[in-house]
Amino acid sequence: MLHTFVAYVEDKPGVLTRVASLFRRLNINISSVTVGGSERPNISRMTLVADAPPAAGHRIMASLYKLENVIQVDDVGRFSSVSRELALIKVATTPKTRSHIFELVNVFRARVVDLAPGSLMIEITGSESKIEGLLQVLNENEDRVLEISRTGRMVMRRGHHTSRVLEALGDVESQNGAVGAPMADELPEEDETLPIDSDLPHQQP
Repeated sequence: MLHTFVAYVEDKPGVLTRVASLFRRLNINISSVTVGGSERPNISRMTLVADAPPAAGHRIMASLYKLENVIQVDDVGRFSSVSRELALIKVATTPKTRSHIFELVNVFRARVVDLAPGSLMIEITGSESKIEGLLQVLNENEDRVLEISRTGRMVMRRGHHTSRVLEALGDVESQNGAVGAPMADELPEEDETLPIDSDLPHQQP
């Protein structure tokens, strides 16, 4: 089972090494790790995807909290969340195959970011299944995919505000004297539907 953790860590040298060493001691494989800045100054956001038994989530969280420079850990896999991944794919092309690859790019809502006489580079963002679907279609012809670079999973809980957003909302409410309930004109109509972002490719009629 894949567990997804989001850890806020101090932006200091050696933090990533400590986290990797922890998973090695636990004998748990890290499927992907993504590290970048966060909404907090001097604090990095680390997204870890680990392959472990279903009951190991609590143990991993407790072990992460014991590490130096780790501030907060969230097992986002237990909640409703939005997950995305970015991939760059370099594909070998010929004048005969180039148009077909462009059609695939349009179907999967990707885009071409580099074009050379013998190859092109595709950028695709979406769920892991969407990226795997494009790779599967491209690999139908041997030696077509030349190079792949993937960021790993990036995830954020739905409806779960960060501390900075909560502080900003608190400031607005204190200034306006709001009690936290939405105004009548802010509520959607009964028959109003909200658009849903879909990662599925366009279906052909």
